[in-house]
Amino acid sequence: MNNAQQSRQIRIRRSEDNQLTGAETDFVAIEEPLEVRIRGNAIAITMRTPGHDIELAAGFISTEGIIEERSEILEIAHCENGKANDGRNIVNVFLHPAVKIDWEQFKRHFFTNSSCGICGKATIESVQSLFPPITSNTSITTHILNTFPDKLREAQKTFQETGGLHAAALFTADGSMISIREDVGRHNAVDKVIGHSFLAERKLSNLILMVSGRVSFEIMQKALAHKIPIVAAISAPTSLAIEFATENKQALVGFMRNNKMNIYAGHEYIN
Repeated sequence: MNNAQQSRQIRIRRSEDNQLTGAETDFVAIEEPLEVRIRGNAIAITMRTPGHDIELAAGFISTEGIIEERSEILEIAHCENGKANDGRNIVNVFLHPAVKIDWEQFKRHFFTNSSCGICGKATIESVQSLFPPITSNTSITTHILNTFPDKLREAQKTFQETGGLHAAALFTADGSMISIREDVGRHNAVDKVIGHSFLAERKLSNLILMVSGRVSFEIMQKALAHKIPIVAAISAPTSLAIEFATENKQALVGFMRNNKMNIYAGHEYIN
């Protein structure tokens, strides 16, 4: 499903200087539901942009602490059976038999959508208890960090077409982009780019996560789950994201525009 259609052509009319133009063609980002199942049991529904669904599922279950190692996943596959399924909007995760699942935790209703991330989560304290604070020797210069927004924008192919997708990318400290993923949901884009590396068994503890939108608590938690020491964003962080980053020894950088940035936490990582 990595070649899934991510935009759709539509007919619109524009208004310029209070004058309506004739009908013309435009593109919009596609949004469809994805149900994630583990051993056939539904654990999450997210509104996402089709494509890279396997990575999304892998990123989701790993950042939520359901699994820790790539070897715990036997297979992730789209379900093709069932009257309501068209073979692309349900994925099933097959885990190693040794992996024990506490199904009671899913009574919290891990429900996600493209705007708010995980709703109905347990308390912040219990989420933080899953992952220890970061210990890292990673550092990056402001000069290199300031190159990230342009690199991110240039790599956002579907955004350039539609203007309607978020992006998340992983960079090295020398400024090289490892991977990028786009989605209508900020959290989905993060899960996809993390899931890509998780499936490839690439450690993220010396990389920088860059996101196109604002940074919420959930995004910092997902970064912490994979020991990502630095999170940077085009837009602003929330107060809870800043508190979470400070408590877990993560760097958090925001408002990266016109060679300017605000460093909210983890000043020791930035020089």
